[in-house]
Amino acid sequence: MNIEKTVYAGWPNCYRISNGIVELVATTDVGPRLIRFGFVGGRNEFKEYADQVGKTGGDEWNIFGGHRLWHSPERKPRSYSPDNTPIEAKVEGVKLILTQPVEPTTGIRKQMIVEMSADKPAVRVTHVLRNQGEWPIELSAWALTVMAQGGQCIIPFPRHDDPAGLLPTHGVILWPYTDCTDPRLKLGRWYATLRQDPRAQRPMKIGVVRACEEWMAHLRDDVLFVKRYDFAAGASYPDYGCPVETYTNDEMLEVETLGPLTTLDTGEELQHVERWYLLHVDKPVSTEEDIETVIAPLVARETR
Repeated sequence: MNIEKTVYAGWPNCYRISNGIVELVATTDVGPRLIRFGFVGGRNEFKEYADQVGKTGGDEWNIFGGHRLWHSPERKPRSYSPDNTPIEAKVEGVKLILTQPVEPTTGIRKQMIVEMSADKPAVRVTHVLRNQGEWPIELSAWALTVMAQGGQCIIPFPRHDDPAGLLPTHGVILWPYTDCTDPRLKLGRWYATLRQDPRAQRPMKIGVVRACEEWMAHLRDDVLFVKRYDFAAGASYPDYGCPVETYTNDEMLEVETLGPLTTLDTGEELQHVERWYLLHVDKPVSTEEDIETVIAPLVARETR
């Protein structure tokens, strides 16, 4: 496993991490952003915005693409604090530690700690939010990955253990612009899926309450990007209780996990961990039954 400085997409100060199977690129000229993740020699599974890559400075927030860390609940301007300036990068053994200066408008310091497996297509990303402000604040770590066009997000519903099926197991949360008749969205018996469509005229977003299966995925062609996370039963989550959410428009699709709502006093911090896997799918997937018989066993076998 190798960590080296590199130039990427017009940013002169990036870090590339690779184990010979997969590679990841992090920017330090802005961020923290993990701008590329893919198989070595293959395409970037993350979205890049051609008019923004390599850009620095300015007072407006830029999406850039790739993977970022926010704090929830979403608010403007709080959530959209610009991250257009250089960050600190430190290599400690096999860890790349990316630390943003304290956000002047929120008092929050964001940090990502990236560790890649030596011999598997797997990455562990630890997201850290630290309250450097003058008073306590309630928030949740919100990890958002912007995926390239043409894929679909897969969210498993909780499997209940009540043979009679008398009690509800989960809920689906909708945003004001979500249209449940939109063909991009499918709510099945076992899974919710949301498909990205470059021809789409309006955005779409859903969240799933009590998503306790602890994984979600993005499938594009034959490549599956899997996120694993820890679900805290009984904890309070943002957006009426969503540990997972997905958003799409005509340019991209986001795969999002959230940690429990936490009150941080001055000087306190929280952590939210995602474990990423990049897998090849060797059978076509077009129906919910395909997800159940192809994707779910693959996730169970390769991501534990």
